[in-house]
Amino acid sequence: MQLPRLYAILDASFFSDSTALFAAAGELVSAGCTLIQYRNKSGNAREMLEHARELKERVSIQDHNPHFSQSAREMGHPAITESSIQLIMNDRADLCIAAGFDGVHVGQDDLAPESVREIIGPDRWLGVSTHNPAQLAEADKTSADYLAIGPVFATASKENPDPVIGLDGVRRARELTRKPLVAIGGITRANAASVIAAGADAVAVISDLLRDPRKSAEEFFRILR
Repeated sequence: MQLPRLYAILDASFFSDSTALFAAAGELVSAGCTLIQYRNKSGNAREMLEHARELKERVSIQDHNPHFSQSAREMGHPAITESSIQLIMNDRADLCIAAGFDGVHVGQDDLAPESVREIIGPDRWLGVSTHNPAQLAEADKTSADYLAIGPVFATASKENPDPVIGLDGVRRARELTRKPLVAIGGITRANAASVIAAGADAVAVISDLLRDPRKSAEEFFRILR
C-alpha cells in the first residue's frame, strides 16, 4: 500500500459539536486529503456510529464532485477519483464495519491486530500504533498494513502520552520495518519535512489542522511535496 504524505485525524474532542466536525472534514477533503481518521475517545458507540455514517456520506458526496478535486490537482496530486478518500475508524473494528469505513487503527491497549483482522477481513486497512522499538518490531510481525510511531514531539492530543521519541526514534523505526510508517505526535507545518526526511512515509496531524483546515492542509501538501 502507498500512504499519502498527510494523514489527517479528526478528533471529536477538539470540536464544539458535530457540525464543526463535519465542516472540518469537508474542508480537508476540499484541500485534497485522501486519508482521514475519525477518533472519538469519549463518545458512546451510538454517537460514534452516527458521526461515522454522516462523515462517510458527506465525504462520498464531495468525492464525486469535480469541484473538490481542484486543490488536489493544484497541489500536484492526481485528480480525485471514485473511492479515493479512505476513512479510518480509531479503535473500533465493529464500528468500522457498520459505518462502511475503509479501515481501522488500533493502539497498544486495544484489540489485538490479528483479532481486528478477523473482524474486518483482508481488504480493509489495518494500522497499529507503537511507541518504542520493541512494540514496533512486534507489530511488524502482524498483518497490519501500516505502523504508526510516536509521539515524535510533545503533544497535547493525549492526556497521558508516551515518552517522546524524537527524530532518532523515527529513524530507528524505519530500520525495523518495511511496512509504511506513519509518524505522529506534535507534528506541525514547521517540523513535518524533517519527520519525512527521518524516514516516515506519512505524518499524522491533529492540532495543526484545526485552524482553517483547508488552508492548513494545502500548506502541508506544499511542504511535503
